[in-house]
Amino acid sequence: MFDKDTIYIVGDAQSSSNNPITQQFSAFFIGLVVDTSNDKIVEAACSSTVQLTSDFARSIFIGHSIFDSDAIGEEIRYRYFGSSQKTLVAAFKDAQKKYKQAIAVRTKTEER
Repeated sequence: MFDKDTIYIVGDAQSSSNNPITQQFSAFFIGLVVDTSNDKIVEAACSSTVQLTSDFARSIFIGHSIFDSDAIGEEIRYRYFGSSQKTLVAAFKDAQKKYKQAIAVRTKTEER
């Protein structure tokens, strides 16, 4: 289903205790499939209580570079008005950090 150049990254963050996502999952997660040949996000999903939330968040991420944090953060703040808006930004930043770590490990492995 996904090209061999893609990797799967999960970013997580704590949402407020009264958020239904926290009550159902204990935390907020986003899953991103990233093409390592160009750093583009090719698929995305998030923990949500309503499928539309995950679908909408997906539309924000797909097609962007995982390193395009300013544009993605701005788009989240401009378009996403769910109760987990700040949490979505934090989970994305966590996913970025994990992507950088994964790329570093892959680079070291390839150098051997």
